[in-house]
Amino acid sequence: MSLKSTVFAALTAAVTALPALAQGIEIEDPYARASTMMSKSGAAFMTIKNTGEVDDRLVAAASDVADKVELHTHIEDAGGIMKMVRVEEGFPVPAGGTHMLQRGGDHVMFLGLTRSLNHGDTVEVTLSFEKAGDVTVTIPVDLERQPGGAMMNQGNMPMTGGAMGQGMNNN
Repeated sequence: MSLKSTVFAALTAAVTALPALAQGIEIEDPYARASTMMSKSGAAFMTIKNTGEVDDRLVAAASDVADKVELHTHIEDAGGIMKMVRVEEGFPVPAGGTHMLQRGGDHVMFLGLTRSLNHGDTVEVTLSFEKAGDVTVTIPVDLERQPGGAMMNQGNMPMTGGAMGQGMNNN
């Protein structure tokens, strides 16, 4: 392998290891999963950091892995049942703050999967922000990762932390 090829390979590896970044928005620790092997839906989770000085908002997501890609959250109805709902207004990402997309809370939802999500695969997702514009992220499929904070168990989804649908500001 030539020196030029070696340097190019090293730079490529370094760039793909960095968090996705666009105008103050950083995407960290993304992963995707399907609920079952035969599932027609899946989801992506990540930490969105706004290192800028202006509040922003994640307003949409797109990917060729599904017929539709939506922003979703879980809410508790009057009967105490957790339901997943679309969040049309998107998720706020305050200046200097973070917004967690996590299991049992806010997330990117893949509806009508066009292919299976197998462990070790990657999914390209374009996140659209009100101010920062589009950020394309390569997200690894991780079917082994355990949920952090919220457990999902056959319809019984205890929640931790603040109200679902509200951004978590962890400065």
